[in-house]
Amino acid sequence: VVRECRAVREGVGILDASTLGKIDIQGADAREFLGRIYTNKWQKLAPGRVRYGLMCGDDGMVMDDGTTSCLAENHFLMTTTTGNAAPVLEWLELWHQTEWPELDVSFTSVTDHWATMTLTGPEARKLLAELTDIDLDREAFKFMDWREGHVAGVPARVFRISFTGELAFEINVQAHYAMHVWKALFAHGDKYGLTPYGTETMHVLRAEKGFIIVGQDTDGSVTPEDLGMHWAIGYDKPFPWIGKRALTRSDTRRENRKQLVGLRPKDPSVVLEEGAQIVFDPDHAIPMPMVGHVTSSYYSPTLESGFALAVVKGGHQRMGESVYLPMADGRVHEAEIVGTQFVDPKGERQHV
Repeated sequence: VVRECRAVREGVGILDASTLGKIDIQGADAREFLGRIYTNKWQKLAPGRVRYGLMCGDDGMVMDDGTTSCLAENHFLMTTTTGNAAPVLEWLELWHQTEWPELDVSFTSVTDHWATMTLTGPEARKLLAELTDIDLDREAFKFMDWREGHVAGVPARVFRISFTGELAFEINVQAHYAMHVWKALFAHGDKYGLTPYGTETMHVLRAEKGFIIVGQDTDGSVTPEDLGMHWAIGYDKPFPWIGKRALTRSDTRRENRKQLVGLRPKDPSVVLEEGAQIVFDPDHAIPMPMVGHVTSSYYSPTLESGFALAVVKGGHQRMGESVYLPMADGRVHEAEIVGTQFVDPKGERQHV
Protein backbone atom coordinates (compact mmCIF):
# COMPACT_ATOMS: atom_id res chain seq x y z
CA VAL A 1 0.00 0.00 0.00
CA VAL A 2 2.83 2.41 0.84
CA ARG A 3 4.52 1.65 -2.49
CA GLU A 4 1.28 2.17 -4.42
CA CYS A 5 0.44 5.43 -2.62
CA ARG A 6 3.86 6.84 -3.44
CA ALA A 7 3.54 5.77 -7.07
CA VAL A 8 0.29 7.69 -7.46
CA ARG A 9 1.45 10.81 -5.61
CA GLU A 10 4.87 10.92 -7.32
CA GLY A 11 4.47 9.18 -10.70
CA VAL A 12 1.46 7.40 -12.15
CA GLY A 13 -0.82 4.60 -11.00
CA ILE A 14 -3.73 2.72 -12.51
CA LEU A 15 -6.90 1.38 -10.86
CA ASP A 16 -9.51 -0.95 -12.32
CA ALA A 17 -12.66 1.04 -11.49
CA SER A 18 -14.98 -1.01 -13.68
CA THR A 19 -17.15 -2.01 -10.70
CA LEU A 20 -18.60 1.48 -10.33
CA GLY A 21 -22.29 1.55 -11.20
CA LYS A 22 -23.13 3.20 -14.52
CA ILE A 23 -26.66 4.26 -15.51
CA ASP A 24 -27.48 5.71 -18.94
CA ILE A 25 -30.21 8.37 -18.57
CA GLN A 26 -32.06 9.79 -21.56
CA GLY A 27 -35.17 11.84 -22.30
CA ALA A 28 -36.46 15.38 -22.71
CA ASP A 29 -36.95 15.67 -18.94
CA ALA A 30 -33.64 14.09 -17.92
CA ARG A 31 -32.30 17.36 -16.49
CA GLU A 32 -35.47 17.95 -14.50
CA PHE A 33 -35.30 14.43 -13.11
CA LEU A 34 -31.64 14.77 -12.09
CA GLY A 35 -32.48 18.02 -10.31
CA ARG A 36 -35.14 16.24 -8.26
CA ILE A 37 -33.02 13.18 -7.44
CA TYR A 38 -29.79 15.00 -6.56
CA THR A 39 -29.40 17.76 -3.96
CA ASN A 40 -27.52 20.03 -6.39
CA LYS A 41 -28.36 21.71 -9.72
CA TRP A 42 -28.23 20.17 -13.20
CA GLN A 43 -30.11 22.51 -15.54
CA LYS A 44 -27.00 24.27 -16.86
CA LEU A 45 -24.55 21.35 -17.12
CA ALA A 46 -23.26 21.56 -20.69
CA PRO A 47 -22.43 18.62 -22.97
CA GLY A 48 -18.81 17.66 -22.36
CA ARG A 49 -18.96 18.54 -18.66
CA VAL A 50 -19.13 16.39 -15.52
CA ARG A 51 -20.60 17.20 -12.09
CA TYR A 52 -20.35 15.55 -8.69
CA GLY A 53 -23.73 14.82 -7.14
CA LEU A 54 -25.11 13.88 -3.73
CA MET A 55 -28.26 11.79 -3.43
CA CYS A 56 -30.40 11.81 -0.28
CA GLY A 57 -33.24 9.64 0.89
CA ASP A 58 -36.52 11.38 1.67
CA ASP A 59 -35.27 11.59 5.26
CA GLY A 60 -32.51 13.97 4.11
CA MET A 61 -29.71 11.50 4.83
CA VAL A 62 -27.00 10.83 2.25
CA MET A 63 -27.63 7.54 0.43
CA ASP A 64 -25.20 7.72 -2.50
CA ASP A 65 -22.81 9.96 -4.40
CA GLY A 66 -20.98 9.96 -7.70
CA THR A 67 -20.42 11.89 -10.89
CA THR A 68 -22.89 12.41 -13.71
CA SER A 69 -21.69 13.45 -17.16
CA CYS A 70 -23.63 15.28 -19.84
CA LEU A 71 -23.17 13.27 -23.04
CA ALA A 72 -25.67 15.37 -25.04
CA GLU A 73 -28.44 17.85 -24.29
CA ASN A 74 -30.88 15.14 -23.11
CA HIS A 75 -28.41 12.32 -22.46
CA PHE A 76 -26.46 11.69 -19.25
CA LEU A 77 -24.26 9.00 -17.74
CA MET A 78 -24.60 8.59 -13.96
CA THR A 79 -22.02 6.74 -11.90
CA THR A 80 -22.87 5.26 -8.51
CA THR A 81 -20.90 3.61 -5.75
CA THR A 82 -20.14 -0.04 -6.49
CA GLY A 83 -22.45 -1.47 -3.85
CA ASN A 84 -25.34 0.80 -4.76
CA ALA A 85 -25.42 0.20 -8.53
CA ALA A 86 -28.64 -1.84 -8.37
CA PRO A 87 -30.31 0.01 -5.45
CA VAL A 88 -29.83 3.41 -7.10
CA LEU A 89 -31.31 2.17 -10.39
CA GLU A 90 -34.26 0.81 -8.42
CA TRP A 91 -34.54 4.18 -6.61
CA LEU A 92 -34.68 6.08 -9.91
CA GLU A 93 -37.34 3.76 -11.30
CA LEU A 94 -39.37 3.95 -8.08
CA TRP A 95 -39.63 7.73 -8.15
CA HIS A 96 -40.24 7.87 -11.89
CA GLN A 97 -42.93 5.21 -11.97
CA THR A 98 -44.80 6.10 -8.78
CA GLU A 99 -44.29 9.85 -8.27
CA TRP A 100 -43.29 11.50 -11.54
CA PRO A 101 -44.61 9.33 -14.40
CA GLU A 102 -45.26 12.47 -16.45
CA LEU A 103 -41.53 13.05 -16.90
CA ASP A 104 -40.03 11.87 -20.20
CA VAL A 105 -36.95 10.00 -18.95
CA SER A 106 -35.60 6.45 -19.13
CA PHE A 107 -32.79 4.54 -17.41
CA THR A 108 -30.57 1.71 -18.58
CA SER A 109 -27.92 -0.07 -16.53
CA VAL A 110 -24.66 -0.09 -18.50
CA THR A 111 -22.36 -1.10 -15.62
CA ASP A 112 -21.23 -4.24 -17.41
CA HIS A 113 -20.90 -2.53 -20.80
CA TRP A 114 -17.95 -0.32 -19.92
CA ALA A 115 -14.56 -1.13 -18.45
CA THR A 116 -13.00 1.75 -16.52
CA MET A 117 -9.29 2.31 -16.05
CA THR A 118 -8.32 5.25 -13.84
CA LEU A 119 -4.91 6.66 -14.76
CA THR A 120 -3.79 9.01 -12.00
CA GLY A 121 -0.67 10.86 -10.92
CA PRO A 122 1.66 13.65 -12.13
CA GLU A 123 2.79 11.58 -15.15
CA ALA A 124 -0.74 10.53 -16.23
CA ARG A 125 -1.03 13.07 -19.04
CA LYS A 126 2.33 12.17 -20.58
CA LEU A 127 1.50 8.47 -20.62
CA LEU A 128 -2.03 8.82 -21.99
CA ALA A 129 -0.83 11.25 -24.69
CA GLU A 130 1.16 8.40 -26.25
CA LEU A 131 -2.01 6.36 -26.80
CA THR A 132 -4.83 8.75 -27.65
CA ASP A 133 -5.97 11.20 -30.32
CA ILE A 134 -7.72 13.34 -27.68
CA ASP A 135 -6.15 16.75 -27.00
CA LEU A 136 -5.08 16.48 -23.35
CA ASP A 137 -3.85 20.06 -22.98
CA ARG A 138 -4.98 21.44 -19.61
CA GLU A 139 -6.94 24.27 -21.28
CA ALA A 140 -8.50 22.11 -23.99
CA PHE A 141 -9.41 19.33 -21.54
CA LYS A 142 -10.12 20.86 -18.15
CA PHE A 143 -10.85 19.25 -14.81
CA MET A 144 -14.44 17.89 -14.78
CA ASP A 145 -14.56 17.65 -18.60
CA TRP A 146 -15.04 14.50 -20.62
CA ARG A 147 -14.00 13.79 -24.21
CA GLU A 148 -14.69 11.12 -26.82
CA GLY A 149 -11.92 9.71 -28.98
CA HIS A 150 -9.64 6.69 -29.22
CA VAL A 151 -7.28 5.10 -26.71
CA ALA A 152 -4.93 2.38 -27.94
CA GLY A 153 -6.81 2.47 -31.24
CA VAL A 154 -10.28 1.70 -29.83
CA PRO A 155 -13.26 4.04 -29.21
CA ALA A 156 -13.19 5.50 -25.71
CA ARG A 157 -14.75 8.03 -23.41
CA VAL A 158 -12.20 9.75 -21.17
CA PHE A 159 -13.30 11.66 -18.08
CA ARG A 160 -11.01 14.11 -16.29
CA ILE A 161 -12.19 13.46 -12.76
CA SER A 162 -10.19 12.50 -9.68
CA PHE A 163 -10.81 10.47 -6.53
CA THR A 164 -7.19 10.89 -5.42
CA GLY A 165 -6.73 14.64 -5.77
CA GLU A 166 -4.05 14.08 -8.41
CA LEU A 167 -4.19 14.70 -12.16
CA ALA A 168 -6.37 11.82 -13.36
CA PHE A 169 -8.10 10.45 -16.44
CA GLU A 170 -10.81 7.79 -16.25
CA ILE A 171 -10.65 5.79 -19.46
CA ASN A 172 -13.90 4.03 -20.40
CA VAL A 173 -13.94 1.49 -23.24
CA GLN A 174 -16.34 -1.24 -24.24
CA ALA A 175 -15.71 -4.14 -21.88
CA HIS A 176 -14.32 -6.52 -24.50
CA TYR A 177 -11.54 -4.01 -25.31
CA ALA A 178 -10.40 -3.73 -21.69
CA MET A 179 -7.52 -6.20 -21.73
CA HIS A 180 -6.15 -4.75 -24.96
CA VAL A 181 -6.14 -1.20 -23.53
CA TRP A 182 -4.74 -2.35 -20.18
CA LYS A 183 -1.80 -4.10 -21.90
CA ALA A 184 -1.17 -1.09 -24.15
CA LEU A 185 -1.02 1.23 -21.15
CA PHE A 186 1.56 -1.00 -19.47
CA ALA A 187 3.58 -1.38 -22.66
CA HIS A 188 3.97 2.41 -22.77
CA GLY A 189 3.93 2.95 -19.01
CA ASP A 190 7.12 1.18 -18.03
CA LYS A 191 9.23 4.30 -18.52
CA TYR A 192 6.89 6.22 -16.22
CA GLY A 193 6.84 3.54 -13.53
CA LEU A 194 3.15 2.76 -14.10
CA THR A 195 1.93 0.95 -10.99
CA PRO A 196 -1.40 -0.82 -10.51
CA TYR A 197 -3.05 0.03 -7.21
CA GLY A 198 -5.93 -1.57 -5.37
CA THR A 199 -8.89 -0.50 -3.28
CA GLU A 200 -6.96 -0.28 -0.01
CA THR A 201 -4.60 2.24 -1.57
CA MET A 202 -7.56 4.04 -3.13
CA HIS A 203 -9.06 4.38 0.36
CA VAL A 204 -5.88 5.97 1.72
CA LEU A 205 -5.57 8.40 -1.19
CA ARG A 206 -9.21 9.52 -1.13
CA ALA A 207 -9.21 9.92 2.67
CA GLU A 208 -6.10 12.13 2.45
CA LYS A 209 -8.29 14.43 0.37
CA GLY A 210 -11.34 14.14 2.62
CA PHE A 211 -13.39 12.36 -0.04
CA ILE A 212 -16.13 10.26 1.54
CA ILE A 213 -17.10 6.65 1.03
CA VAL A 214 -20.87 6.29 1.39
CA GLY A 215 -21.58 3.54 3.88
CA GLN A 216 -18.24 4.03 5.63
CA ASP A 217 -18.13 7.73 6.43
CA THR A 218 -21.92 7.81 6.37
CA ASP A 219 -24.31 5.47 8.15
CA GLY A 220 -27.83 6.57 7.25
CA SER A 221 -27.81 9.35 9.86
CA VAL A 222 -25.60 11.89 8.09
CA THR A 223 -26.81 14.86 6.03
CA PRO A 224 -24.83 16.72 3.34
CA GLU A 225 -24.33 19.60 5.80
CA ASP A 226 -22.98 17.18 8.42
CA LEU A 227 -20.34 16.31 5.81
CA GLY A 228 -19.51 19.96 5.23
CA MET A 229 -20.95 19.76 1.72
CA HIS A 230 -23.16 22.85 1.84
CA TRP A 231 -21.86 23.68 -1.65
CA ALA A 232 -23.66 20.62 -3.05
CA ILE A 233 -27.14 21.65 -1.88
CA GLY A 234 -29.45 23.68 -4.13
CA TYR A 235 -31.88 25.11 -1.61
CA ASP A 236 -32.90 27.73 -4.17
CA LYS A 237 -33.91 25.24 -6.85
CA PRO A 238 -37.40 26.23 -8.09
CA PHE A 239 -38.89 22.76 -7.56
CA PRO A 240 -38.92 20.18 -4.77
CA TRP A 241 -36.12 17.64 -4.58
CA ILE A 242 -35.77 14.49 -2.52
CA GLY A 243 -34.65 15.34 1.01
CA LYS A 244 -35.27 19.11 0.87
CA ARG A 245 -38.13 19.13 3.34
CA ALA A 246 -36.30 16.81 5.74
CA LEU A 247 -33.24 19.08 5.73
CA THR A 248 -35.34 21.96 7.12
CA ARG A 249 -36.52 20.01 10.20
CA SER A 250 -35.33 21.22 13.58
CA ASP A 251 -33.47 17.95 14.18
CA THR A 252 -31.36 18.25 11.02
CA ARG A 253 -30.60 21.90 11.89
CA ARG A 254 -29.19 21.13 15.34
CA GLU A 255 -25.75 22.64 15.97
CA ASN A 256 -24.50 19.62 17.94
CA ARG A 257 -25.09 17.06 15.21
CA LYS A 258 -22.23 14.68 14.53
CA GLN A 259 -20.17 16.29 11.76
CA LEU A 260 -17.33 14.98 9.60
CA VAL A 261 -13.87 16.18 10.63
CA GLY A 262 -10.27 15.08 10.31
CA LEU A 263 -8.25 13.70 13.21
CA ARG A 264 -4.48 13.91 13.50
CA PRO A 265 -3.06 11.71 16.32
CA LYS A 266 -0.61 13.52 18.59
CA ASP A 267 1.65 10.49 18.17
CA PRO A 268 2.19 10.17 14.39
CA SER A 269 2.96 6.46 14.71
CA VAL A 270 -0.59 5.76 15.93
CA VAL A 271 -3.23 4.54 13.49
CA LEU A 272 -6.55 5.02 15.25
CA GLU A 273 -8.97 2.11 15.18
CA GLU A 274 -11.92 2.48 12.83
CA GLY A 275 -15.03 2.54 14.97
CA ALA A 276 -13.10 3.82 18.02
CA GLN A 277 -15.32 5.96 20.25
CA ILE A 278 -14.39 9.59 20.89
CA VAL A 279 -14.63 11.49 24.17
CA PHE A 280 -13.88 15.08 25.15
CA ASP A 281 -12.84 14.31 28.75
CA PRO A 282 -10.63 11.22 29.25
CA ASP A 283 -10.95 11.54 33.06
CA HIS A 284 -14.73 11.45 33.10
CA ALA A 285 -16.20 8.72 35.28
CA ILE A 286 -17.44 5.62 33.48
CA PRO A 287 -19.74 5.57 31.60
CA MET A 288 -18.03 8.27 29.55
CA PRO A 289 -20.28 10.34 27.26
CA MET A 290 -19.35 9.37 23.70
CA VAL A 291 -19.34 12.27 21.24
CA GLY A 292 -18.49 10.50 18.00
CA HIS A 293 -16.47 7.75 16.36
CA VAL A 294 -13.75 7.16 13.77
CA THR A 295 -15.12 6.34 10.31
CA SER A 296 -11.89 5.92 8.29
CA SER A 297 -8.31 5.55 9.54
CA TYR A 298 -5.04 4.85 7.75
CA TYR A 299 -1.29 5.39 7.75
CA SER A 300 -0.26 7.98 5.16
CA PRO A 301 3.18 7.65 3.58
CA THR A 302 2.74 11.19 2.25
CA LEU A 303 2.13 12.63 5.73
CA GLU A 304 4.38 10.01 7.40
CA SER A 305 1.67 9.77 10.02
CA GLY A 306 -1.55 8.11 10.93
CA PHE A 307 -4.67 10.15 10.17
CA ALA A 308 -8.41 9.64 10.31
CA LEU A 309 -11.83 10.88 9.37
CA ALA A 310 -14.45 10.91 12.12
CA VAL A 311 -17.87 12.24 13.04
CA VAL A 312 -17.85 14.43 16.16
CA LYS A 313 -20.70 16.35 17.81
CA GLY A 314 -20.40 19.97 16.70
CA GLY A 315 -17.09 19.06 15.09
CA HIS A 316 -17.06 21.86 12.52
CA GLN A 317 -16.83 24.41 15.36
CA ARG A 318 -14.13 22.51 17.26
CA MET A 319 -11.13 22.82 14.94
CA GLY A 320 -7.86 22.65 16.87
CA GLU A 321 -9.40 21.04 19.94
CA SER A 322 -8.20 17.75 21.39
CA VAL A 323 -10.29 14.60 21.65
CA TYR A 324 -9.45 11.27 23.23
CA LEU A 325 -9.96 7.74 21.99
CA PRO A 326 -9.85 4.66 24.22
CA MET A 327 -8.58 1.78 22.10
CA ALA A 328 -8.20 -1.99 22.28
CA ASP A 329 -4.55 -1.74 23.35
CA GLY A 330 -5.80 -0.35 26.70
CA ARG A 331 -4.40 3.10 26.03
CA VAL A 332 -6.25 6.37 25.51
CA HIS A 333 -4.86 8.22 22.49
CA GLU A 334 -5.09 11.98 21.99
CA ALA A 335 -5.86 13.49 18.59
CA GLU A 336 -6.42 17.00 17.26
CA ILE A 337 -9.56 17.92 15.32
CA VAL A 338 -8.49 19.28 11.94
CA GLY A 339 -10.00 19.79 8.50
CA THR A 340 -10.74 16.78 6.32
CA GLN A 341 -8.25 17.65 3.56
CA PHE A 342 -4.81 16.49 4.63
CA VAL A 343 -3.06 16.64 1.24
CA ASP A 344 -3.16 19.58 -1.21
CA PRO A 345 -6.07 21.36 0.53
CA LYS A 346 -6.38 23.94 -2.27
CA GLY A 347 -6.90 21.19 -4.86
CA GLU A 348 -4.15 22.46 -7.15
CA ARG A 349 -2.79 19.07 -8.22
CA GLN A 350 -5.96 17.87 -9.93
CA HIS A 351 -6.05 21.04 -12.07
CA VAL A 352 -2.52 20.87 -13.48
